[in-house]
Amino acid sequence: MSRPDQPVDVAIIGAGPAGLTAAYLLTKAGYSVTVIEKDPAQVGGISRTVEHEGFRFDIGGHRFFSKSREVVDLWNEILPHDFIERPRMSRIYYQGKFYSYPLRAFEALRNLGLLRSALCMASYLRAKLRPIRQVKSFEDWVVNQFGRKLYSIFFKTYTEKVWGMPCDEMSADWAAQRIKGLSLGAAVLDGLRRSLGLNRKPNDGMGAKTLLEHFRYPRLGPGMMWDAARDHVLAGGNRVLMGHALNRMARDQVTGRWRVVASTKAGETITISAAHVISSAPMRELAGRIHPVPKTLGNALALNYRDFLTVALMIRSEDLFPDNWIYIHDPRVKVGRVQNFRSWSPEMVPDPDIACVGLEYFCFEGDGLWSASDADLIALATREMELMGLVSADQVVGGAVVRQEKAYPVYDETYAANVEAIRAELDEAYPTLHLIGRNGMHRYNNQDHAMMTAMLTVRNIQAGRKIYDIWAVNEDAEYHEAGREGAFSGPDLTAGERAALASTRAVPAPVRAA
Repeated sequence: MSRPDQPVDVAIIGAGPAGLTAAYLLTKAGYSVTVIEKDPAQVGGISRTVEHEGFRFDIGGHRFFSKSREVVDLWNEILPHDFIERPRMSRIYYQGKFYSYPLRAFEALRNLGLLRSALCMASYLRAKLRPIRQVKSFEDWVVNQFGRKLYSIFFKTYTEKVWGMPCDEMSADWAAQRIKGLSLGAAVLDGLRRSLGLNRKPNDGMGAKTLLEHFRYPRLGPGMMWDAARDHVLAGGNRVLMGHALNRMARDQVTGRWRVVASTKAGETITISAAHVISSAPMRELAGRIHPVPKTLGNALALNYRDFLTVALMIRSEDLFPDNWIYIHDPRVKVGRVQNFRSWSPEMVPDPDIACVGLEYFCFEGDGLWSASDADLIALATREMELMGLVSADQVVGGAVVRQEKAYPVYDETYAANVEAIRAELDEAYPTLHLIGRNGMHRYNNQDHAMMTAMLTVRNIQAGRKIYDIWAVNEDAEYHEAGREGAFSGPDLTAGERAALASTRAVPAPVRAA
């Protein structure tokens, strides 16, 4: 059954951080807005919080920090009373021992033992004396910086799990951005500063992620932020239609308005008339739903994504470790990272006698991991926790699986040209169609960057013309969210806006692409 809907100023596709930021600000400014979200129950996208029998799971782990004061102020405005301060701790797990992250040289060498430490230092010296001259890959670059032995322990296994490609096929350019500023010398100095109690300052949510000893976090998980944003939109008289997926959209050549058709799994459809459309939907999906079909549809279909799933285990035990998460550098297991949800917020774990951890697996939609049943995935996670010596199988009293499709846009050898071709056609043909956010722009950005793309898009709509170019992003921003200012078009762009736009994270491209 199909039904028309009342006209609105803006239709928004997707109720993730970018889409809901746009909806919140437009509602606040008095615009009529309808948001469509294909998830039947939850807003927040990859930043949602999933609940299972009272236990709450953060999909990927979201520390709330930004170099942009505008973003921090918006977080505080949407969720003024529910941030808590949490200690930051992340470590690397390797062969039964924990290593600080970022690495501390003294600790790492002590944990590795005398013989292995000597081999690491010998490998490091060899790399400095006889470096690889033609550096082509991630592997080449890291071996030159740290030696082959340290590379194999602390870089190879985890990196290949996350990205699903061998390190000798990843570009060296990405390695230089990913590990910029990290060296054995820097690690030694950092260890000395920490031992002397330095590097400590109050946290207002704007520090660099890797330098924070504490971070802010919504007490019931990041989904709390986006539930609150949705509630503000609804309270302002606008709508968020859950369980409605984009079916097709077309722009009337006479009126210039959009007809956006969304449908439910039950087959019900709704047609929304809107002056503007803001889309945070994956670019590949959006292009296939525009009519007439864009000439660059083939470019869109060539875009690829890395997917992600979390297996949450409820374990009858005290907390297994104090970390927010640990990186698993054990080649015997498939898991890449393990979160401890109570360390994010005690309120996410309702039973004091039950520890709740989330094992994170990186995969491609349709592969063996993604297609496995929930029961098989829970059994796999239990076996791997036992194999690593972190828990006994008989301690596991429950489990749940959360799948997140299109978690990471893939930067292959053709993605940049494909994205530019799609963007050029859509910009010229549809000036009232605005692409925002990670998947909307096919950019592996941070939460604060996704929000800033929405904030600047709203300002463009209010101005009636494009005064900010949200694509003018500093792609050479340092990893770990340090960022630096770049050149952005548009008048009066503040330092905070530049900082947020400069937070785009690097993603590995194949050697042949570089």
